[in-house]
Amino acid sequence: MSDNQPKTAIAQRQHSSPGSSWSWWYLGLGLAAFTALVPTLNSSPKGLCPQASMKNAPLQDQMTMNIVKNLTSEWYREKSIRRLAGAVQIQTVTYDDMGPVDRDPRWKVFDDFADYLQATFPMVHSRLKLEKVNTHGLLYTWSGSVSVLKPTVLMAHQDVVPVPDDTVPQWSHAPFSGEFDGSSVWGRGSLDCKNTLLASLEAIEALLEAEFEPRRTIILSFGFDEEISGHHGAAFLASHLLRRYGENGVSVIIDEGAPILPIWGTHIAIPGVSEKGYVDVEIVVRTKGGHSSMPPLHTSAGIAAELVNIIERSPYAPQLHEQNPLVDLLWCGAEHAPRFVPGLKYLIPRRGNTGVFETMKRLLLPRLVSRVNHMAAYLISTTQAVGVVRGGVKVNALPEQTTVLINHRVNVGETSELIRKKLTKLGGVIAKRHNLTLNAFHDSQQQDSSIRIGFMGSVLEPAPITPTQASDEEKDTPWSVLSSTTKDVYGKKVIMAPGINPGNTDTRYYWKLSRHIFRYSPTWDPEVLSIEGIHTVNERASIAAHVKTVEWYLQFLKNMDHAELR
Repeated sequence: MSDNQPKTAIAQRQHSSPGSSWSWWYLGLGLAAFTALVPTLNSSPKGLCPQASMKNAPLQDQMTMNIVKNLTSEWYREKSIRRLAGAVQIQTVTYDDMGPVDRDPRWKVFDDFADYLQATFPMVHSRLKLEKVNTHGLLYTWSGSVSVLKPTVLMAHQDVVPVPDDTVPQWSHAPFSGEFDGSSVWGRGSLDCKNTLLASLEAIEALLEAEFEPRRTIILSFGFDEEISGHHGAAFLASHLLRRYGENGVSVIIDEGAPILPIWGTHIAIPGVSEKGYVDVEIVVRTKGGHSSMPPLHTSAGIAAELVNIIERSPYAPQLHEQNPLVDLLWCGAEHAPRFVPGLKYLIPRRGNTGVFETMKRLLLPRLVSRVNHMAAYLISTTQAVGVVRGGVKVNALPEQTTVLINHRVNVGETSELIRKKLTKLGGVIAKRHNLTLNAFHDSQQQDSSIRIGFMGSVLEPAPITPTQASDEEKDTPWSVLSSTTKDVYGKKVIMAPGINPGNTDTRYYWKLSRHIFRYSPTWDPEVLSIEGIHTVNERASIAAHVKTVEWYLQFLKNMDHAELR
């Protein structure tokens, strides 16, 4: 799972408790409750988090029962362990400085991985059409018998983040060993995300062995550089699919995301129905150089530091916009979770409601959340992080240019225009103070005695929000199929609630293909927290959870095949 700055993410996560990220982001929302106002309003959550079910769910046929029975057998468990362990042992690491696919030899390992998949899943490779897109992108197509039905797409990525040499001694098992300790397979990529890649292939193989014939076309799309932004893999795969199926030509897309998590005294499945936006900004301060024995009052480095200081002292205000899916998550907690503190529900805004009390809620709730837990505040704020500062080559030479790079994650409900306006305003303050020319977000050339501010690379706005409506009397929705499948596999007590991804996945390239994109890893083992070790030491995947994930994929594919979608 990429957040578009792999090295920073690795460093940050190695200094935090393993597996803390997803749970803190969501659990932190509930901590605001202890400072909630004493309830004075009649605000019942009933009916605000309906648990969608399929109207046209297929009956549990003998084929499905036989497949599920096989999945629970010891021989299948052993086979699944070997498959996942073998995949982990192939070191499909991607690095920020990877060159072109046809020139950099470090890409060659993906040939080995493709060969491994072919040897491990012979029926998949004999029955499905495999296309290699931009050399290493793997696109499998199982054509359905009804061509008018839009296909189902399952995504995953083949690559993994590096393992820093100085962290290897901290691993309980070698990071690419694929060691099985009796309950989990250990190693880099076991959770992010060779487990879901293998699980989807295992599900297809099981359906083929059972002689299942799909009505709806099934597509597996596996990128190979998600951890470094997906420019070579997912970007090409998505373009290929868009040319073939057209805009909104796919029924549903499933990619990596949050698993089922223990929150508020229950277990909640939180498919990501949107992602925060991503914006990098470059600031270049140019002043006259010279010898440090005759310095001006402020050098370019000092002025840049002054600008950074004023930027960091002006964070973006937390805002829980009406369209943010976290509103739905909070209502789901209020309605279904036994440990959701009652006071919090009185601060959750209702969509479409107006008036002074609703205005107070929209102002108060995000500020309480941000004060109580800054990790939770990330989900309701546009964030800024100064990641790179460089300038000067010698301590006794005045730097003629100092560069600052700032990463932003754009809140759902906001746009990059918010960033442009803020930095233009603050840059103007500093430029005026030091008699410099400000060139903010223009294509003009750099000039002496100036501050230049501009976007780096492409600007990624927040992802479109996937609909989560329930089925009507006659038709199903992708959300209801997703929900029904999860409850069928993991039990009716699992609560379905939409969420957002704070980072970005390969789905950023697939937006035009479908309105129904879910970032969701349908995995759960009550004995093992399923997110421990992602991007840090001791990454491991519970084999019990992995086998249930295989079951989820095959049930989902069968349900989608039967669904009459509106």
